[in-house]
Parts: sequence; structure tokens; C-alpha cells
Amino acid sequence: MSNQRTNLTLSRAQRDNMAAYDRLPPVLRRWLAEAKLPWSPETAKRAWRKARWKAMGREAQALRIMDEIEAQRLRQDALVQQQQAAIARVANRDQSGG
Repeated sequence: MSNQRTNLTLSRAQRDNMAAYDRLPPVLRRWLAEAKLPWSPETAKRAWRKARWKAMGREAQALRIMDEIEAQRLRQDALVQQQQAAIARVANRDQSGG
């Protein structure tokens, strides 16, 4: 018996992403469940491999590195948003003749 609770169909890309997510290590899937940013399975896997390498295979240290990577991306995102807001303010001021 299949688990069909909806008649909606998934695109091939969505099915591929779900399958890729299912293949991630359980510890990484748990981390992703608590992540602040949406991560694609491929991006998460790439970051996880890098974190594990830097942590010399130590899982707890790799998780801390993943936290650092996400924090850095959040800081970058905040900076980009601040820069975009500043550009918008200048553009609005120029349009209003101020």
C-alpha cells in the first residue's frame, strides 16, 4: 500500500531533491531540521563534507562548523539587505529631488 494522502504530483526535481535528502547522513538531516536557512541537499552535503574534513571526522566539531557556516551566511544576508536598503534610500532621495 502506498502513502497517497494527496492527488498532487511532485515534479521530477522535487522527487530528486527528496531522494537526495533521504540519502543524507541522519546527523546532517537532524541538523537541517533545526537550520535557520533553507539548504538544498547538495549544498548541505558539500558543506558537511567540508566540515567533516576540517573537523578531522569528529561529528560534534563538524556540527559546530556547520553552525558557523550558517551564521556566516546569515551575516552576509543581513549585510546584503542593509546595502540594498541603503541603495533604495539613495534612489528614492534622488527621484524626489532631495
